[in-house]
Amino acid sequence: MTTTEANPARIFADARRMHEAALARMTDDDIRDAAEKAWCAAKRAIDGLIFVRTGEEPRTSAGTSKGLRIMVATDPAMRAMRQRYMDMQAILHGECFYYGFCDPTDETERLIREAAAFIRDAETLAQN
Repeated sequence: MTTTEANPARIFADARRMHEAALARMTDDDIRDAAEKAWCAAKRAIDGLIFVRTGEEPRTSAGTSKGLRIMVATDPAMRAMRQRYMDMQAILHGECFYYGFCDPTDETERLIREAAAFIRDAETLAQN
């Protein structure tokens, strides 16, 4: 998506759709795919927040991480969001999706469910 097509409402809606898909995959006992979709939801939520604050949507995961680091440097209140984002990236995207290390599944499922609160928190921060 280019910056001319992007807008915060569309980005956050995409994050919510991805989270709904994650919950559906979890219900179907596909924890690995659910983890990746929840990770994607978290990434899109941060993309939306970055877009609101900078006017540009990150094109890559590296761009999202860089944008988040910059926001933490200018707004220490973003530190908790960065930690939550990094936890989801490491556990959901890295360990579970890429390597198949999803145990303990109750912890992985908790992170998948918590992506909904993460999206809401990113939207709240975008409004401030």
